[in-house]
Amino acid sequence: MPSYKNPRLLADIGGTYARFALEVAAGEVEHVASLRCAEHADFHAAVSSYLATLPEHHSGRIEHAAVAIANPVAGDAVRMTNYHWEFSIEQMRQRLGLEQLVVVNDFTALAMALPRLAANQRRQIGGGQIRARSVVGLIGAGSGLGVSGLIPADDGWVALGTEGGHTSFSPRDEREVAILQFAWKRFPHVSFERLLSGPGLELIHAALAQRMGIDLAKDKPLSAPDITRRGLAGTDDLCVETLDAFCAILGTAAANLAVTQGAFGGIYIGGGIVPRLGAYFDRSMFRERFEDKGRFSDYCKGIPTFVITAENATFLGVSAILSQQVRGLESSQGSALLGQIQRARASLSPAEKRVADYVLSHPRSAMNDPIAQIALAADVSQPTVIRFCRTLGCEGLSDFKLRMASGLTGTVPLTHTQVTGDDSMLELGVKVLGNTASAILQVRDHLNRETIDRAIDMLNAATRVEFYGTGQYGVLAQDAQFKFLRLGVPCTAYTDARLQQLASNVVEAGVVVVIISSSGRVGDLITVADLARARGAKVLAITASHTPLARKADMALIVDHTEDVATQLPMIGRILYLLMIDILAVGVAMRRGAKAQLALSNEAMLALDDAAVAQPVAGTQTAPKPSSTPLPTPSPAPAPFAHLTTHSRRVLTA
Repeated sequence: MPSYKNPRLLADIGGTYARFALEVAAGEVEHVASLRCAEHADFHAAVSSYLATLPEHHSGRIEHAAVAIANPVAGDAVRMTNYHWEFSIEQMRQRLGLEQLVVVNDFTALAMALPRLAANQRRQIGGGQIRARSVVGLIGAGSGLGVSGLIPADDGWVALGTEGGHTSFSPRDEREVAILQFAWKRFPHVSFERLLSGPGLELIHAALAQRMGIDLAKDKPLSAPDITRRGLAGTDDLCVETLDAFCAILGTAAANLAVTQGAFGGIYIGGGIVPRLGAYFDRSMFRERFEDKGRFSDYCKGIPTFVITAENATFLGVSAILSQQVRGLESSQGSALLGQIQRARASLSPAEKRVADYVLSHPRSAMNDPIAQIALAADVSQPTVIRFCRTLGCEGLSDFKLRMASGLTGTVPLTHTQVTGDDSMLELGVKVLGNTASAILQVRDHLNRETIDRAIDMLNAATRVEFYGTGQYGVLAQDAQFKFLRLGVPCTAYTDARLQQLASNVVEAGVVVVIISSSGRVGDLITVADLARARGAKVLAITASHTPLARKADMALIVDHTEDVATQLPMIGRILYLLMIDILAVGVAMRRGAKAQLALSNEAMLALDDAAVAQPVAGTQTAPKPSSTPLPTPSPAPAPFAHLTTHSRRVLTA
């Protein structure tokens, strides 16, 4: 199997031990080491201690790392439940100088290893048969009780991140009732984890000692390893019964998991305790209790149970998760912004290409490094970095980094389904609507709030707005004119190339020229941008990133979408641009508030006046006389439609 260019760091962090390894090829680990957590102040100290033991040829070459940790992982902050370590994932990535750091729950990682286990890396306990492509359950006792599972999805699996170990313990016999009553004296809520763990073994031991009338106060309390050792040796009846109760309770917990998940793919048992019990566990009450499910006994008898015997199973799982993340970055599936850069690379200047190449190769560094460091690494000037960001539709480097961070941490997949000649009309409709919805969501996720705010402010302050578009996008310019006229904004739409050039020759300061172009490369529209800016007008472009028009404009609202040119019609793209115009119109309306409502009220009243003096309609006697009671008029305000004819006002209110 080919080796990785650089080895990857893998870690499995529990409440007692922190295990590390280097993955040099897929599934191939070296330099496995186990460090006691208590001997290191924090996670960073433990990692640093391990890295210091590596051969010199591995020093400084690690770019990617993945950590499985005995703790729920939600967001950036990690605080261990069964130990005092805590850290920020992003800050830790930076401190360790890594390109990528993935942190997941340890049982989520172990679950991902299950499909990769060979036959000799698991041992079946009892009967049952695996049902292909079915849910798989996972449970394991160590410092705590981990619970997870796998759900088949397409050609892969989805791992469940759960805290099922904290479900309430349910006793099944008098012995377990006594254990529960003893535990209640210490804990208001007794979960399965309170008993199925290292501390749980000690709690069961103390409870059974009280039940058997044994005074433990005379002797030093036994630790979980001591209880296990004496129980396996058969030299201590209390320890033997403790292990017996532990295995039976685990059987109940595993059966609960099986019926809850419908785990016909089997229940796997991991953790640090059961694999050490060996043949004792095979002879224990575990399987008997697993099948003791009343009306669902036959249901559970058909589900196989396995003990995981693979030494580095968690490493296998966390490696699979890391590989998936790395592939996502390398193929730009982890970030729409990276995909956007790849598509636009051919149209960039040589200097901008160097920035693009650096960002594509080191997305995490580009997201966090200062501009001076990015410019130095890409061998360009700092203004070139800013220019590169702005051609992507970003305000600058800060906005670029925010969009990058959003893309790299996003979890919502956006898909495009190809319409084929074999599709029924219903399937065709579903695909067209689905593709449009996906495209809209993608644009939504990459909207730049600051840019939209500034564009709305620019339009709201304009003395006049002129919309320019050609071809299919000329219709959008006309639609924009209609929307903004209804808001009382003086505006015009130009869709003819000759008229566009003439109009842009007479614009003046205070006018905002809005140019709508999906390609951003129409020569006539680029000329309009040059002429308008030369005369002091502001140019707002609604276009694709990395286009000549985006560079010419004072401000660009970016809409990136690859249209199927075989259709010869910009179907989805036209909807996206129409929605962008709607965003601007709604924003201007909200900025204007009562003023916009007053303008529309004036417009409606003018239409009423026109109707009152209209000629009689055929079949009527006479035209109605104007009411002697005048219509209420608002307080004096500018008449935004004064420049329109009576006919135009009537059309607008139709």
